[in-house]
Amino acid sequence: MANVFDTIRLKKGDQEKSYKWYKDEISKLENLSGRNLLATRKGLVSNIVLGNMYLFLYDPKHKETLPYYDKLPLVLPFNFAPGGFLGINLHYLPYLMRFKILGALTDYVVNSKNSDKTKVQVSWNILSTAAKFEPVKACVKHYLSDHVQTRFLRINYQDWVTASQLPIEQFVKASKTKVWNDSRKKYM
Repeated sequence: MANVFDTIRLKKGDQEKSYKWYKDEISKLENLSGRNLLATRKGLVSNIVLGNMYLFLYDPKHKETLPYYDKLPLVLPFNFAPGGFLGINLHYLPYLMRFKILGALTDYVVNSKNSDKTKVQVSWNILSTAAKFEPVKACVKHYLSDHVQTRFLRINYQDWVTASQLPIEQFVKASKTKVWNDSRKKYM
């Protein structure tokens, strides 16, 4: 049985598709949830590699004092930090902005052959100074390794756009609309 990523990849073929195409194809999917993706166990790894994309369950250390948080982050880790790593959680951005950010990141792809080794190579210096990455400032988070509750689902590079468009964010204490509005205020 094909997973969500295989289904969309087969329909997409080798062509680049528009934001609307992804939105339409994803709306046709049934039984879609992040927990179902993690339950497939295909692609689960114990450690991250900077520049790859991962989905995982997370329980923040300071959840009581946070205004809201994402229990199921979709993250592009770009640096190690004390006790864990820094990453861009795409769920903090609306779907169209995720699509645009991933497009901007293609300039930083290493091994663009769409293989298992394909990843992005960016630093905070690049992310914080390039105008095209302004929205990223709203979604950089510090993840503590001992608060990760599952293994990491590594998303293959050719599935990044699909993963970014899946409506699987799990915000606690606020709706995604509230989170996205707050994020917009940080980059507009």
